[in-house]
Amino acid sequence: MENKVLVETSARHVHLSAEHIEKLFGKGATLTNKKELSQPGQYACEERVSLVGPKKEIANVIILGPARPATQVELSFTDARTLGVSAPVRESGDIAATPGLKLVGPAGEVELDEGVIIAKRHIHLTPEAAAQFNVQDKEIVKVKIDSERTTIFDDVVIRVSDKFAPAMHIDTDEANAACAFGVCYGEIIK
Repeated sequence: MENKVLVETSARHVHLSAEHIEKLFGKGATLTNKKELSQPGQYACEERVSLVGPKKEIANVIILGPARPATQVELSFTDARTLGVSAPVRESGDIAATPGLKLVGPAGEVELDEGVIIAKRHIHLTPEAAAQFNVQDKEIVKVKIDSERTTIFDDVVIRVSDKFAPAMHIDTDEANAACAFGVCYGEIIK
């Protein structure tokens, strides 16, 4: 598996601030861990919200915990078109000057002024894995996905932290286009 990294599909999801958790789920509410994710400390929650855009609504959207400093909605381009939102491709956390939408929970609503993005495809690596792959934080690489529809993704950002586990994240549109289903690996190409 030299130069190969696990490829995971990151479906639409929401990261919530503590303030917005209370507004959507009630005073004193916290997120309930339903399932651990591949990235250490990250988990899928029992709680769900609806996303309301200018055109349509998408119900039952998963929340990823724990709480974040700022609320962020990560979509695919298909989701954004469905909602009627013109979301830019950005790295997670880079939400300045992005569009907003309405979040609806069982106890209330939150109107976001910004925070809706299409997550830029990226690879999480530990410092040790980055050294093994001979890449650095913020470096841009290509990744070849071997599948029924072999695909080379360009403009993939490397993200290095000792808090990460090695994995590439692509959205549902990208996974469908590349037939990246089940256990799938990508080869880092420089």
